[in-house]
Amino acid sequence: MKVDLYNSRAPKKATNLSINSDLLRQAKEHHINLSNALEKRLIEIIAEAKRREWREENQDAIAAYNHRIREKGIFSEDLRKF
Repeated sequence: MKVDLYNSRAPKKATNLSINSDLLRQAKEHHINLSNALEKRLIEIIAEAKRREWREENQDAIAAYNHRIREKGIFSEDLRKF
């Protein structure tokens, strides 16, 4: 299941940022599109932040589930043939 993290059709917005001058020089030498590189990395960072938030929000339910499995085993465990 793929979940959209952001509106990929949202318009671009110009912004100012500061970057290490040597990194900028090397990016230009390697013809790296800074806008695309930043967007790709931001997607990764945001996805990880959302995963972390989900785990924190659901930690009680996860702990309860794990406790139940430890105590009672998994559903239909006795039906498995392996």
